[in-house]
Amino acid sequence: MEIAWLCAQFIHLSATSEAFYFSCFRVAEALLPGIEFHRYVRDGISLVRSSSAYQVHEDVLQHLDFVGGVHRFPPKGQDLNEVLTKRRRSGAKFHLGNTPATLRSRYNLTAADVGSAQNNSQAVAQFLEQFYHPADLAEFMTLFGRSFQHLSKIDRVVGVQGAGKAGLEASLDVEYIMSTGANIPTWVFTNPGRHETQEPFLQWMLLLSNMTDIPWVHTISYGDDEDSLSSAYMMRINTEFMKAGVRGISMLFASGDSGAGCRHLTKGENSFRPSFPASSPYVTTVGGTSFKNPFKVTYEVTDYISGGGFSNVFKMPDYQVGAVEGYLKAVSRLPPKTYFNTSGRAYPDIAALSDNYWVVTDRVPIPWVSGTSASTPVVGGILSLINDQRFLKGLPSLGFLNPRLYQLQGQGLFDVTDGCHLSCLDEQVQGQGFCAAPSWDPVTGWGTPNYPALLAALVLEK
Repeated sequence: MEIAWLCAQFIHLSATSEAFYFSCFRVAEALLPGIEFHRYVRDGISLVRSSSAYQVHEDVLQHLDFVGGVHRFPPKGQDLNEVLTKRRRSGAKFHLGNTPATLRSRYNLTAADVGSAQNNSQAVAQFLEQFYHPADLAEFMTLFGRSFQHLSKIDRVVGVQGAGKAGLEASLDVEYIMSTGANIPTWVFTNPGRHETQEPFLQWMLLLSNMTDIPWVHTISYGDDEDSLSSAYMMRINTEFMKAGVRGISMLFASGDSGAGCRHLTKGENSFRPSFPASSPYVTTVGGTSFKNPFKVTYEVTDYISGGGFSNVFKMPDYQVGAVEGYLKAVSRLPPKTYFNTSGRAYPDIAALSDNYWVVTDRVPIPWVSGTSASTPVVGGILSLINDQRFLKGLPSLGFLNPRLYQLQGQGLFDVTDGCHLSCLDEQVQGQGFCAAPSWDPVTGWGTPNYPALLAALVLEK
C-alpha cells in the first residue's frame, strides 16, 4: 500500500483541487486508524505526511509488504526532481565526443554485428516525467547510424508520453541502446507518478511482472540514495528483480554519477553513500570510464564520477565474495573502514564509456553529455546482441547475468586498472573514494566489453 502514490494517481485522473486532494487522504485515514495527515512545507517543497502512528487490522496486515508515503520525508536538502545522472560539461575542449562509431570501434563491433533474431527485444524505462521524441531518434540515426543496419522507430511505447520538449535523459537512453543493440526492436516504458517524490520503481516492476510479452534486456538510468528509501520498500522491489531474473530478463542499472557518494553523519563524521537500485544483488550495475587519450580510441581509465561502493542494506551475494575479497586484500590503500560496509553487496559489476556523448534532443545535436546513464544502454545493447546470437542457436536468453559474469572473472572484458572516483571532501579521504585495480573493483567492476570475446564466452554457456 502506497498512500501518496495512489492519491496522486486519483488526482491526475479525476481532479486537481485541494479539496479533492485531501479527500483522498481522508480515505487513507479511514483505512489506517490513528493516522492524521497534514501539509508540510520545507525548502519550498510541499508534502502531505502524518506525524502520528497508525494501526492496521490483523486481517489486512498479513497481505501488506509496507505502507509508504505516510511518515517519511526526503533527506533535507535533496533535490526532489533530481535524476540520478548529473550532466557534466568538463573536458569539452579536449574531446571530439563519443558517437556510435566510436563505441562500436572501441568494443569491436563490426557493421555485421546487428540483430536478426525474430524473438529478440530490448527496453529502456523512463521516470520523473522524462520522455523521448521520435523525430530526435530519426535525426540521430541519420547523423550517426549510416555505417550499420538499424531501426529508426521504437517498436512499442508502454504508458503515455508527456507533451512538450523531449528529455535529455530519455533521448540518450533510446539513441544509444538502439545504436549499440542495432536492428533490435526496442520498447520504451514511460512511468507516471512518484514514490515519495522519487521514481516509482515498484509500480513499474509490478507492471513487468504481470506482462507475458516482455523485452529480454532492460536498461535504467535512474536511482536514489539508499538512505532516502525504506528498507521494506527496497526489499519488496528486490522480490520483483528476482522474478525478472527467473523469467530470463536482464535488468541493468546505472551505478550513479557521484563516485562513492558522501553522507554527512552526526558529530562531523562522514561515510560513503550507496545508491539503489544499483546496490541490489539482483541487478547488473554499470559503471563509467573515459578514454586515457581523449583524441584517440584507446584504452580506458576510470571516469571519476563512476558510482560504486558497498551497500548498507543488502549483504554481499555469494557470487561475488571471492572477487571482492581479492580486491580488498590486494589494494594497499583503501578508505577507512568506517566509510563503507565491507560485508555489503558491492557494485558496479561491469562498465563502459560514460564521458562526452553526442545526443540529439529537440532536433538539436548536443555534445559532451556524460554519466553512467550513457554507459548503461551501451552495455544493454551489447547484451541484446549476445541474446540475439543465443536465440539463433536455440539457446535461452542470458537472464540474470551476474553469476555468469563473476564466474568468467573478467573473460571477454577489457580490464580497467587506472584511476579513482570521487567521494567526501574531508581530511580523512580528501575527495577520493575507491580506485581501480586488476580484476574486479568497486569503480568499474570487471571492466568494459570486448564484444567478440564476450560473445564467445556467453554463447558457449547453456
